[in-house]
Amino acid sequence: MGTDDTTHGAPLGSDETIGASAEVRDFFGDSYAAAARFHDRLRDEGETRGLIGPREVERLWERHLLNSAAVVPHLGAAASVADIGSGAGLPGIVIAFMRPETRVYLVEPMERRVAWLTEIAEDLGLANVEVKHGRAEEYDGAFEVDVVTSRAVAALSKLARMSMPLLRRGGEMIILKGRNVDKEIEPARKVLRAFRASEPEILDGVTVPGVESTTILRVRRG
Repeated sequence: MGTDDTTHGAPLGSDETIGASAEVRDFFGDSYAAAARFHDRLRDEGETRGLIGPREVERLWERHLLNSAAVVPHLGAAASVADIGSGAGLPGIVIAFMRPETRVYLVEPMERRVAWLTEIAEDLGLANVEVKHGRAEEYDGAFEVDVVTSRAVAALSKLARMSMPLLRRGGEMIILKGRNVDKEIEPARKVLRAFRASEPEILDGVTVPGVESTTILRVRRG
């Protein structure tokens, strides 16, 4: 949702250089215009609206947009995704414009961020987005999705308690994490067993050459 370090390594070149590169344009393809518009809105309003920290403004493409986009190739044929603690819309808004055929629920408890998410979804013409005001726990039983994702929200043990009830059986948590996510697995095992979850997998989220990969954790609800 926010500004925790889920990319590894230092930014490569300026934000504008990365965003204008042929590699980034090719990676986003038909969704590049939406990505660029989202980037510009975050650059111009993100700090003042409390969505990103001041140091993040100059590294939005690599640290936030590409970092969020790294999860998309791992979504498979998912028809529905919930992004919990969506915040600025990372990765939920990115998923929505890259996967227009996928229904995306953005679950966010803070009213001012809900206002932002609603506004940016309308600005980008994302008819596949539904913004949910509240905590993930409040929507237990309200809907089920194929994938629950999140970014910089909580430790795995807490995320599993929040996420698993929103998943259909056989659905997956596919979450963006930091380099030390393996240390979160053992403390989460009791919660994962309660949902008959699969063994967590740590995946490498790759986007464009020269940009560091993102650590992604995937676990299936049994």
